[in-house]
Amino acid sequence: MTIQLKVCGLTNLADARASAGADMLGFIFFPRSPRCVTPEQVRHILDGLDSARAGVIAVGVFVDEQPETIRQVLDFCGLDAAQLHGDEPPGALEQLARRAYKALRPVPAAQGEALAPRYALPDGRRQGGQLPALLLDAFHPQLRGGSGRTADWQLASRLASRYPLLLAGGLTPGNVAQAVQAVHPWGVDVSSGVECAPGRKDHAALAAFIAAVRRLSAPSSFTAETQRTQRFL
Repeated sequence: MTIQLKVCGLTNLADARASAGADMLGFIFFPRSPRCVTPEQVRHILDGLDSARAGVIAVGVFVDEQPETIRQVLDFCGLDAAQLHGDEPPGALEQLARRAYKALRPVPAAQGEALAPRYALPDGRRQGGQLPALLLDAFHPQLRGGSGRTADWQLASRLASRYPLLLAGGLTPGNVAQAVQAVHPWGVDVSSGVECAPGRKDHAALAAFIAAVRRLSAPSSFTAETQRTQRFL
């Protein structure tokens, strides 16, 4: 199965272009984030991608904004979907129709188990499978994302067995293969793990992350793993 790849926390056109190969691009509209961008900046970035934007889902990340405000920003920027990363009620997803999915930052794990069925998008709401049912991130008492903390992979694995899950939280070029093997997510989301400074991507690290994820999706990798398994059957 192809693993979907989202690069989040983009703030400039050069980093967005360096994200070529990603399936989703994320832009943060939370004022307290060091990666916060304005709608005008995002519109400029997306316009600058031109044909490179084809087939790529552009996502705005919002924290406790009103659905009408989110709709206005999505339309102005030309964004495809919203990621709700605050304490939004399930009704916020309904008001945004097919244009939003929810991020969970549960602590303890039992909270995640309880919240998931309340927020998970049904298949008919996922834009032809281009959106996850849920995103799972690591909890941080002050930060809403981009903390570098690793999410609970055991909880993530349980949720990924039930829902198309986008896994975030502390992913890097060095640990993404381990994360995918442990969780089997629908997709992975990287932000701080490929940065040289908050809001600035390290292009070499970003390329390494994208290459690592694409190797995990390659048929040759599946074949090699199958052959190794068969030798022990």
